[in-house]
Amino acid sequence: MPTEVRVRAAMAILAVTVLGGACGPSQEELDAERARVRDLSEQLRDAQAQRETLEARILAIQSQNEEMRGQLRAMGVEVQELEGDRETLRSSLSETERALEELRQRERQASARLEQFRGMLERFRAMIESGQLRVRIVRGRMVVELPEGILFDSGRAELKDSGEATLTEVAQVLSTIQNRNFQIVGHTDNVPIRSRRYPSNWELSTARAVTVSKFLIDAGVPATRLSAAGYAETQPVGENDTPEGRAQNRRIEIVLMPNLDELPDLSALENLGS
Repeated sequence: MPTEVRVRAAMAILAVTVLGGACGPSQEELDAERARVRDLSEQLRDAQAQRETLEARILAIQSQNEEMRGQLRAMGVEVQELEGDRETLRSSLSETERALEELRQRERQASARLEQFRGMLERFRAMIESGQLRVRIVRGRMVVELPEGILFDSGRAELKDSGEATLTEVAQVLSTIQNRNFQIVGHTDNVPIRSRRYPSNWELSTARAVTVSKFLIDAGVPATRLSAAGYAETQPVGENDTPEGRAQNRRIEIVLMPNLDELPDLSALENLGS
């Protein structure tokens, strides 16, 4: 693995750790990100060692082949099958090269993702410190979490003045993030709501996500990069049996979605459903 890639990954990890602070990603989440980069580095080292072994074997067999050809020609014998072993090794080396390049690409993506996370943490630092939002790493994705109390009144999906002010700042940051889509996700606690406008928490959480999405669009975030979803009370982050836990669960999340080149290659499954 190139030295500069290892350095960039290490610097990105260190920056996320420093800037995240107590309000940023947890130590467990940061350790998971570090482990991903460390695992890729180990895989690269193994692949490079395998490549070097194959190259050494090719050179050794080439030398043996030349020696054996000379001996067999002296005996008047032609042995073209010796070429087969060399071609097999070349094929193995080519496969190793492809695997090595794939690992390099994955590590570049992991390093770029960490650098992007670091940049967002830096831009959101003032809002994190003021308690307007917090940032978490969830299953390898960065999640910007905004509490209900800042954005909405209880049981409503119209933004408060404080919510509009906060989302204006958030939109300024999101607009600077290139080549990323965002999903706006509404969450509630488990207290049922049965109003004429919102028959259940599903409608309320979805309406809030749509409200935030529309505001971000008006504030300059391209509509093509946004989607909205409501999860009602199905994904709590706190205990619903305490007021503090229920308050944590009433939230809006802005999730950085993975790019297509970061997802697993499922092309081998294309014909399975036909």
